[in-house]
Amino acid sequence: MPVTIPFLFLAISTPRFFLLNTFKADRGIHVKVDNVIEPLAVSKILKKIVEKENPDLVFMGKQAIDDDCNQTGQMLAALLNWPQATFASKIEVKDNSLEVTREIDEGLETIEVNVPAIVTCDLRLNEPRYASLPNIMKAKKKPIEQLNASDLGVDINPRIEQINVEEPPKRKAGIKVASVEELVQKLKNEAKVI
Repeated sequence: MPVTIPFLFLAISTPRFFLLNTFKADRGIHVKVDNVIEPLAVSKILKKIVEKENPDLVFMGKQAIDDDCNQTGQMLAALLNWPQATFASKIEVKDNSLEVTREIDEGLETIEVNVPAIVTCDLRLNEPRYASLPNIMKAKKKPIEQLNASDLGVDINPRIEQINVEEPPKRKAGIKVASVEELVQKLKNEAKVI
């Protein structure tokens, strides 16, 4: 017999950049922040929401698209003291655990984690699809709870200060060599790397 699980969509964004995805969510929570925030602050906000909602499973993306960080899922798991399965490409549900196939540098690894758990999802976990117009219209009718990060009692002050950004120095143009002997001679006598 199929089990119906309530689904919650959560977005943390500056007021200008909120977009409700057309997931088949039952409801949404939009946490507004004034500025771009770091992964630790996002994790703290998510911790407050998870403590309030009390889910058994939290799915997250593998990494952020703005700063390419791969930190929030792991930080949230640490803050909640929950097990984590990162880079998940396949999930099988067992009684009180998940069998997760995850992508690692050497190939695939299968692990088992107890629930409640944090799962960060690789792009191979499911096949994205375009939302249909009827689903977009249904999503507009779903309730969205509006919260401010300041209402959650979370310190979202940045801990990293960007001091400077500059291009790397220009490299000298390369040269072509006629033989292996000439290459070895140049590496040994000019570059002094061998």
